[in-house]
Amino acid sequence: MSRRPLIGLTLDCEAAGGWSRLPWYALRQNYFSAVAAAGGLPVALPHEPALALEYLDRLDGLLVTGGAFDVDPALWSDPPLPPHPRLVLKPGRTDFELAATRAALARDMPVLGICGGQQLLAVALGASLYQHIPDEAPSPIAHEQPNPRTEPGHAVEIAPGTLLARLTGCLSMAVNSAHHQAVREAGPGLVVNARAPDGLIEGIEAPARRFALGVQWHPEYAVDPADPRIIRGFVEACGG
Repeated sequence: MSRRPLIGLTLDCEAAGGWSRLPWYALRQNYFSAVAAAGGLPVALPHEPALALEYLDRLDGLLVTGGAFDVDPALWSDPPLPPHPRLVLKPGRTDFELAATRAALARDMPVLGICGGQQLLAVALGASLYQHIPDEAPSPIAHEQPNPRTEPGHAVEIAPGTLLARLTGCLSMAVNSAHHQAVREAGPGLVVNARAPDGLIEGIEAPARRFALGVQWHPEYAVDPADPRIIRGFVEACGG
């Protein structure tokens, strides 16, 4: 690529306290370094829903990150379900990410969703979620793994013939796991590309789009040798 594609990364946010006396944004460094290593030029996107279209006018791709947040069931359930007590809702973040994601999809701009970003991408494409896995889909697998995120938590099986299979060159991967929500039903136009051993959906994609891919794990950690191939494939799609 003669020019690095400009990749917008969404940010997490926290109320005043801890690091700052004022509300603050945050994102782990390995998100940015993974995109840069894959050939992209990463930039951070503050939560300004009214500016989402202006951001996208300048971007080549959108990466919706994970973090300490959940997707409000009012956005995907009909009639709206009451939020589970374990949910962490951040309306400012979600409003911006939904606006940016929907606008990117409307432009057929490449979108990669990671962990909570995968769930948000899925909701933008009509999916439903489990609000809290232990209550709605009990499993012997610890989807919020107790060991460090730099280590695998469990394996996933990848569906043959999917974009994810082509990017990784694998039909199974070792992944880290840090979530209590998950995609329940993929919805129209979405393909499930990966599942955990307990059957839980771990990845989705939209074949009709140029590149719309979500994975429940964190490939920016490069826990599996195939993880960097996911981000590299995304960046290459942004430069195509």
